[in-house]
Amino acid sequence: MEPRSRIAPVPSPDGVHEDTRPVGQDDGPVPQSPFGDDIDVSITDRRWHMAMRDPAREVKRAVRAAMRELGVSGGVSVVLADDRTVQRLNHLHRDRNRPTNVLTFEYAPAGSGAWLWGGDIMLAFPTVAREARAAGRTVRNHMMHLLVHGVLHLSGYDHHHAGDARAMEMEEARILGRMGIPNPWKHRNGRAAGAAR
Repeated sequence: MEPRSRIAPVPSPDGVHEDTRPVGQDDGPVPQSPFGDDIDVSITDRRWHMAMRDPAREVKRAVRAAMRELGVSGGVSVVLADDRTVQRLNHLHRDRNRPTNVLTFEYAPAGSGAWLWGGDIMLAFPTVAREARAAGRTVRNHMMHLLVHGVLHLSGYDHHHAGDARAMEMEEARILGRMGIPNPWKHRNGRAAGAAR
């Protein structure tokens, strides 16, 4: 599994690796799982329940919508965790000893030739809540954005270069718009409202 994050290049567990495939490069159809879609949700920090009604249902809604829009199928496990858990994984897999908002681990990296699409997405409640407050949006809407972001990573999107980042932001805005969630990249008060990279 290869962790992905919103903020930096990603080392794989067996060494440093960065996905340099340009976004939009056609490697053929995305491999589909013969087992259909399976979205597993674990909530390990109770503050997610206090921030919104039925977070597991909202997670499934965001992940399914993104998968449908991207035309992918497979298993996704989502863990709604805390900063400490995400910081530990961020340190272990990315050598960054700090929490981040979202980490994504691919089952089979895009372009690897493996048949299995899917992976794990982990979110850290305190970081997500802090970013939501700073951007003037709800925790729910910010969580939905980060989940769509994670599914895009599982589908081969990345944001290491300005053009790739812009393509990813446009895709996030399109998918979120179809769910009735405001564009997180629309400028508010002269600055971008999306979470910091």
